[in-house]
Amino acid sequence: VQLQASGGGLVQAGGSLRLSCAASERTFTNIHMAWFRQTPGKEREFVAAIRRPGIRTYYADSVKGQFTISRDNDKNTLYLQMNSLQPEDTAVYYCAADLIWNVQYGTPTAWDYWGQGTQVTVSS
Repeated sequence: VQLQASGGGLVQAGGSLRLSCAASERTFTNIHMAWFRQTPGKEREFVAAIRRPGIRTYYADSVKGQFTISRDNDKNTLYLQMNSLQPEDTAVYYCAADLIWNVQYGTPTAWDYWGQGTQVTVSS
């Protein structure tokens, strides 16, 4: 599975961004997907996950009500809608995928496939 993340950029506090992650997997509906983020010197942090085919979603407490994860199975694309962004949301955001759902979905080691990351910078 190859993943290509996009949509990052510079936004002012209070603004919104939508990240996308295009997947090469022909049977996109077979894969579970997630978003993580990472800042320099810190471990990669779980943001949100969505199980195939897209009904069940999971969020980190820090982004509940602020971010929305979704997927378009016809376009083989994962999304992360981020609203009310704050400087503390600044990070490189990575999409991840796996064929098998892991109950430890909040840990990076639970995911086998990763995109290259897209930078999100929120200015105050």
